[in-house]
Amino acid sequence: MYILANTTHASNMVEGVDKAFLLILGVSFIFLIGLTITMLVFIYKYNKEKNPRATQIKGSNTLEIIWTVIPTILVLVMFYYGWAGWKPMTKPPKDSFNITVNSRMWNFTFEYENGKKTDTLFIPKDKAVKLNLRSMDVIHSVYIPAFRVKQDVVPGAEKFLWFIPQKEGIYELFCTEYCGLNHSYMYNWVKVMPEEDFNKWYVDTTQKAMAVVDSPTAAGKRIMTNIGCFACHSIDGSKLVGPSFKGIYGGQRTVKTGSDERQVVADDEYIHRSIFDPNADIVDGFNKGLMLPYTTQLTEDDVKLIIEYMKTL
Repeated sequence: MYILANTTHASNMVEGVDKAFLLILGVSFIFLIGLTITMLVFIYKYNKEKNPRATQIKGSNTLEIIWTVIPTILVLVMFYYGWAGWKPMTKPPKDSFNITVNSRMWNFTFEYENGKKTDTLFIPKDKAVKLNLRSMDVIHSVYIPAFRVKQDVVPGAEKFLWFIPQKEGIYELFCTEYCGLNHSYMYNWVKVMPEEDFNKWYVDTTQKAMAVVDSPTAAGKRIMTNIGCFACHSIDGSKLVGPSFKGIYGGQRTVKTGSDERQVVADDEYIHRSIFDPNADIVDGFNKGLMLPYTTQLTEDDVKLIIEYMKTL
């Protein structure tokens, strides 16, 4: 279990966003309290008993000017602080550390320039980090509340967000755009590390070595966990968005290929095709188009390990 870090000044974006938020909140409270008191005074002063006969009140140019000018000034001030907090988010430094965030129903994976892929976002403290956001299917939204950064991830569009983490610790990252049945599964963690520790982790090849030492089934399960397979497919026979993996290998399946319905055996070829061309054969009782190809995320070796794990189910 992760213990969340204190979010005060967790990133360079916190101060600008919080200033705008607190200003708007303060102005809202002042008006709420002021208008509520005014309403109560009027109820007391102008009730039927104290004022049995209605009094005609003429307009006041002075009042009209006051309640036009003052709110306009307040709105412009709030706009300025909001703009000042947002503007730096649009200009990442050229030397930012780049990480690609792959979003798909229903998980995030993080891909580093050296080829590492993780389901937790590891980043160095006090160094500009740029997240290049990519959606594999529908609109998602990456949100790290402690850092005060959020950005929608639109299929086919180039989106990014950047920040400088300023405190070590563990923080939350999740999707804030409803993207389907298991939207709530898109919940990940951000781990901010001292730059020296991060550099050791970044160049460490132990994880790759473990993939070789691990049994094929363990490696296959780890790969499937990292790319979010179990968010849509169960291993106990229950029906989720996609067919269950229980008893899949070697079993008979009724599928629809184009307009033809046929029986197939779930062998190596079938599983390989289902991963790289998932809409070729649609299992009876499930819908087309819910799964996109993993062509850019998995290698042939990864698929072989996945098949070895599926043989054990």
